[in-house]
Amino acid sequence: MGRRFFVGGNFKMNGSVKTITSIIENLNKAQLDGEVEVVIAPPTLYLLLAREHLKPDIQVAAQNVFDKPNGAFTGEISVEQLEESDIQWALVGHSERRVILQEDDNFIASKTKAALDGGLGVVLCIGESLEQREAGKTIDVVQTQLKAVADRVKDWSKIVIAYEPIWAIGTGKVATTEQAQEVHAAIRKWLAETVSQQVADDTRIIYGGSVSADNCKDLAKQPDIDGFLVGGASLKPSFVEIINCHK
Repeated sequence: MGRRFFVGGNFKMNGSVKTITSIIENLNKAQLDGEVEVVIAPPTLYLLLAREHLKPDIQVAAQNVFDKPNGAFTGEISVEQLEESDIQWALVGHSERRVILQEDDNFIASKTKAALDGGLGVVLCIGESLEQREAGKTIDVVQTQLKAVADRVKDWSKIVIAYEPIWAIGTGKVATTEQAQEVHAAIRKWLAETVSQQVADDTRIIYGGSVSADNCKDLAKQPDIDGFLVGGASLKPSFVEIINCHK
């Protein structure tokens, strides 16, 4: 049984009731590849709107989740609150939160464990900066980010790893197919050596960073690229083309 192709749409802090309803309507009427797992992550305010109106086979993800069950944590959202609202996934560790909000590897690992313990699936985002890539530290960086999670988590069955080079997010630049495959293969090798061969074989490793309808087909042909985490293009009708690019 091969790894099921996974396409996530991260809307980030974009959208309104009108535009997100339009995106949902477009996805609902589109002929989507039934072999692909599709998850969209609208802003928190629109999670319930999305879940109420999306067809059941498209899942909804929160863009963030906290590592405590409740309490005086202004602005945060808990695993239990997401579960109660039938939100089955959470994005954790996105570079915009690592960089802008200074979330470190240990906090991200703690949030990952909390989400998994509560029954959510996790899209775990990792990736290097341009400076780190130019210094030849890409593999070291992603392995360090993964190790923080491996130190706390034993069951990887509900983790999807999203490799997103920071220098390619929203810049229009995209890692070449060779660059992306090289890092994905290194991640899978690390999983085999550090966690288990079974986890390495089963875990989906998806690519993010200026994914578009123009470049997705070549990326999808790579043996260790199991899908995409799509940013800006997930707000456009061409998101359907990305979902269907693996046919």
